[in-house]
Amino acid sequence: MGIGGAGRGKRSRSPMKKEEILDLIRQTAKENGGKPLGVRKFESVTGIGESVWGEHWARFSGAQREARCTPNQMSVAYTAEDLLEAYVGLARELEVNRLPTESELRLKRRQDSEFPCEKVFRSLGDKATLVARLLVFCQGRDGYEDIVQLCESYVAKPQREPGESNRPREAEIGFVYLLKSGRFYYVGKTNHTGRREYERRVRRPESVERVHEIQTVDPDGVEAYWHKRFESERVERRRRSWYKLSAAQVAEFKRWVRIA
Repeated sequence: MGIGGAGRGKRSRSPMKKEEILDLIRQTAKENGGKPLGVRKFESVTGIGESVWGEHWARFSGAQREARCTPNQMSVAYTAEDLLEAYVGLARELEVNRLPTESELRLKRRQDSEFPCEKVFRSLGDKATLVARLLVFCQGRDGYEDIVQLCESYVAKPQREPGESNRPREAEIGFVYLLKSGRFYYVGKTNHTGRREYERRVRRPESVERVHEIQTVDPDGVEAYWHKRFESERVERRRRSWYKLSAAQVAEFKRWVRIA
């Protein structure tokens, strides 16, 4: 039987026994040259999805290991939400009143083989971008107030954390700034050599006032965060980063001083 025919018709049997699923993992891996199938390919070939194997394992990689197949880490798909939830779980588990470092992600992975590898978290961006995405993810969700507080604390008082690389050279640091022109505000980014020139980038008849700037090693990610944060306040479609902001929203931007 070729790999394309393995397990067809199994979907109708519920619940499947654990050993049946393990046998199919071994069989499809053998027919695939000894390489275990990723979760999506396995479902496509066998008709067995998470609703079936999820009765026995939290992640498909756990089933692969029990079948004594080495999981293909590139094939085990994690959504951004999966990774952020895993990050939240570790933050609460550490009980150190700060967000996890990369070294703590590595340690957790060594202790729990089903926890995502620290390299997978890099798909969310560097630490600054991850924190920005985590803040958006947690805001407005009940029960995530503790993580929102940790994110805001990280942004307001960044520190070099144990096990993390040194801060990049000053030349690599950029700025995300907030300008005011008349009744409207502009969010933009620049590098350190050009931060005195942002007014030249904004063509408006009114005078332009610099309200605040955030120093960061990831201006692209931080700028994207604020564009998304203020999306509902956008007033000029042709210039997407002009917004009509409230005093509270301006104060929120100004609380962000530097992002490591």
